[in-house]
Amino acid sequence: MGRAKLELVLQQKLAAGEKIFSPFMTAGDGGLDVLEERIRFFEENGASVIELGIPFSDPVADGPTIQEAGIRALKQGTNLQAVLDILQETKDRRSIPIVIMTYINPILAFGVEQFALKCEQAGVDGVIIPDLSMEEEDIISPALQKHDLAFIRLAAMTSPKERLIELAKRSEGFLYAVAVTGTTGAREKHDSHVTTYLQDLKTYSRVPVLAGFGVSTSKQARELSEHCDGVIVGSKIVQLLHEGKLDEIKRLIEGSRKAGSLS
Repeated sequence: MGRAKLELVLQQKLAAGEKIFSPFMTAGDGGLDVLEERIRFFEENGASVIELGIPFSDPVADGPTIQEAGIRALKQGTNLQAVLDILQETKDRRSIPIVIMTYINPILAFGVEQFALKCEQAGVDGVIIPDLSMEEEDIISPALQKHDLAFIRLAAMTSPKERLIELAKRSEGFLYAVAVTGTTGAREKHDSHVTTYLQDLKTYSRVPVLAGFGVSTSKQARELSEHCDGVIVGSKIVQLLHEGKLDEIKRLIEGSRKAGSLS
């Protein structure tokens, strides 16, 4: 379980000649009672790992679509404790790795050690904390290591080479390559420098490199996956879930996995 499980699953996908596809969804958007059902949907339709966002009142990395989903979830009473409780209750009924995306304030309010323990008990495999800098991560990394949780780092195109090398060296599970300069959200196209950036990260990282932010079509997934190990799709998935367009999500996943195939 935990970090070892996440890394094994992703390596098996790549060894089978597939690219990795990770959907992002906001926990509690649509109600916490549909969380297990949505996890099962992604598991049955070819997702490799699910990134599960914890709604927060000040989501600095999120664009409008995910911010609105967070507001809807918060209005329904969603919080970190409630999400982890449901994940713990349902952990024996899923096999797909789960990665929690949350900000540092909810973790500090919860208690760092208690958070890591609860994640382990809930069958969570990894954690992403977008507003925690590398210089400050010692406040949580020992607890995550103790409870076998992959600490997934984010890399930005604006960072100097030396910092990217260090982030890649530290990242566990996978390295989250932010493919835009800005917040999450659908983009018509990505910056021309993203190709070189992803290729460089691949040379620095011992774990798979996944491109996220601004990926909303199978075509974009194909283009980015040519230079890394797969993609994370957030805002588009959140939008389609809210609109109940599950068939479009299926087509997006299938198209992205085919587009990224190494065969």
